[in-house]
Amino acid sequence: MQEERFTIRLTTEELKKIEERMKSAGIKNMSVFLRKMALGGYVIVLDLSELEEVERLMRINANNLNQYTKRANETGSIYLEDIKEIQEQQEKLWNVLREISRKLSNIS
Repeated sequence: MQEERFTIRLTTEELKKIEERMKSAGIKNMSVFLRKMALGGYVIVLDLSELEEVERLMRINANNLNQYTKRANETGSIYLEDIKEIQEQQEKLWNVLREISRKLSNIS
């Protein structure tokens, strides 16, 4: 079997990251590590747009809760419609989180 030479250029920061990963993997030989990662490693690309939706929904929910709390303090009562709205927003949040969790569990 003939061996081929392969050369790559790295920044100092990239080299440090590779060395950190080598250390955490318990591999001391750079050539062995790079070969192992190139042939059997994984590249995971995550679409985080769903997390942005969770953040948006949580912000809306938090703002609504603050308004409802303020109104409850002022009037001494809580409106059923407000509670239902919070419940609906919470259900939306849970649905998005379940979908994110499902997708993450399918990463192999």
